[in-house]
Amino acid sequence: MNPPDMGLGAGKFSAAAELGRTCALAARSQRDLIACADAYRELFPVRPFDPGFFSGLSLVGAFGSPWATPEELRAVNRASLWIFAVDYLADVVAGSAAEIDALVSDCLAAAGGGDAGPPIARFLAEIRDELAVTPSFPVLHPIWLDQLARTLLAMAAEWRWKSGGTSLTLDEYLDNADGCGSSFVNVSHWIATGDPWTLDHLDELREVSAEVQRYLRLLNDLATHGREIEWGDLNALTLGVGRDEVTARMREIVDRCATLLEPVRAGSPRTADYLERQIGFNTGFYGLVDYWGEL
Repeated sequence: MNPPDMGLGAGKFSAAAELGRTCALAARSQRDLIACADAYRELFPVRPFDPGFFSGLSLVGAFGSPWATPEELRAVNRASLWIFAVDYLADVVAGSAAEIDALVSDCLAAAGGGDAGPPIARFLAEIRDELAVTPSFPVLHPIWLDQLARTLLAMAAEWRWKSGGTSLTLDEYLDNADGCGSSFVNVSHWIATGDPWTLDHLDELREVSAEVQRYLRLLNDLATHGREIEWGDLNALTLGVGRDEVTARMREIVDRCATLLEPVRAGSPRTADYLERQIGFNTGFYGLVDYWGEL
């Protein structure tokens, strides 16, 4: 639903109206996310999935694609919600390597076509089924599966590193950035809403997405160092890397992203804008708050 034309023109009133529409997208999305979480309540305990969590998650989706309809944001929002749920299970709930391996196995089975399994797998199967109605899904399903596998295996590797007290370099840590899940969310969003150029260039877009993901991994680490120490999560700063080195690496990544986004912008300006907004929105967001609530 678009707002009525009230003759606001192109000035400050119009700019504020665009912000209002984006916030309305977030409000619609938040209600949908809460309803989805209610359907899988065992996955979303109120600590750390508090009201602020659902608000923040809906905002990043809306401001990432402010041109979208509420329906077009379902895939990106629900994929994001699923990532937080599986991350919580891997980082906080799982107590053994066997539990981590079962989590990976159950989710891959569901993504491949299964419906049975624990709630986290059934939620993923629901996301799969919604994507399956898009004409491109039969062709792009293997790409989606591959990105999912990268995400889950990276989470499993991180669990083993934490459990074994493995010493890592910053490069090794960033090579495992798929564990934060943003590329899986991006691929899900593009399959659901991408224009023809985007759908034809998913492999190239995954390269750009991987760079954006590395930036977000480090941004999260700088902003949530204290919380991640409390939760026992891996963090670049706990590897013995200083803040200056982390911020220098982030600047390098942003420079690479700018170069990689040039051909993307030529092919699909909105896809380029979406990836830029992942960096810009989260940089501003993490300046004040974390997505997670208190554990």
